[in-house]
Amino acid sequence: MSTEEISGICKEAVFSTFFKSHAKALRNYLFYKFGNEDQAEDITQDAFIKLWQNCADVPVEKAKSYIYTIANNASLNVIAHQKVVLNYAKNSGKSELTNENPEFILEEDQFKTKLNNAIQNLNETQRVAFLMHRIDGKKYAEIAAELEISVKAVEKRIHLALVELRKEFDHFK
Repeated sequence: MSTEEISGICKEAVFSTFFKSHAKALRNYLFYKFGNEDQAEDITQDAFIKLWQNCADVPVEKAKSYIYTIANNASLNVIAHQKVVLNYAKNSGKSELTNENPEFILEEDQFKTKLNNAIQNLNETQRVAFLMHRIDGKKYAEIAAELEISVKAVEKRIHLALVELRKEFDHFK
C-alpha cells in the first residue's frame, strides 16, 4: 500500500464520492435495524464526521467497515441510554405510589383532567401567557419580549386566565 492509498479518504473528492455511495445504505441499515428514522439520519452523519476527523488513520479499504462499526456502536449506545431513562421513569413512578387512599388518587386524577380541560378552554392568548408563566416559569417581562407585547398586556392575559380558571374551580377554596 502506498501513502496515496492510505491517505486517499482524506481527499475531499474521494470522501465525497465515498459519502454519496455509502450514506443512503448506512442510513437504511440503521433504520431497518433500530426502527428510528431520525436516529438513523443523525448517527449516519456522526459516523461520516468521525470518518472525516480520523481519515488519516482509516485506509480507504476499511472505511466502509469503519463507518458501519461506528454507526452500530452509536445506535447501541443510544438504545442503552433509552433503557436507562425508561427504567428510571418506571422506578421513579413506583416510588411515588404510596399507601394513599384510592379515593384520593381518583379525585386527584379527576382534578388533573378537569384542570387540563379548563386550561384548554382558555382563549389562545390567555393560555399561552398563562402556561409560559406557570409551566415554563418565565417572568412577565420575558413573556412580553417573546410575544412582542407590553408587560401590562401579559399581566392582563394571565389575570383573565386565572379568573376563568377560578370560575371552574370555585368549590376548591
